[in-house]
Amino acid sequence: MPSDSKEKFLNGYEDDLEINEKVMVAIVKASEIFKKDSDAIFKNYGLTFSQYNALRVLNNSQGGQNSVTNASKIMIVSGPNMTGIAKRLEKNGFIIRKRDPNDERITLLEITPKGKQVLKNIKAVKDKNIMNYLKSFSEQEKKRVLVDLKQIFNKG
Repeated sequence: MPSDSKEKFLNGYEDDLEINEKVMVAIVKASEIFKKDSDAIFKNYGLTFSQYNALRVLNNSQGGQNSVTNASKIMIVSGPNMTGIAKRLEKNGFIIRKRDPNDERITLLEITPKGKQVLKNIKAVKDKNIMNYLKSFSEQEKKRVLVDLKQIFNKG
């Protein structure tokens, strides 16, 4: 949103938030804006933000696979939501779902070569989007923000 439209949107509005809540709201707002921009990118590849995230998690898991339970914990989504994400990814050929041979109660998700390829195809445009957000930060500042944010979500 251009700055003039932001100002127009905020015209006549004053928040009554205390600093602690302002910080948390700003984190959520930054996250939502990033997610919206990322969704627009991923849509061009037939994915949602959550589906991209699931592929990323599986691609970085040992052997390109993980259980629904573990993947949902990593992604911070509910089991039923993860199941829905997995079904859509499987329908599009990005993953396969299978039973764990050691425990039939566990469903494993495995990234396919098509899933790995779409991650490679997305990388450059995704990285450019991220850099647009962080270009004014030095490497030192980025590391500091990361440490600070980890302090917040590790206490939650």
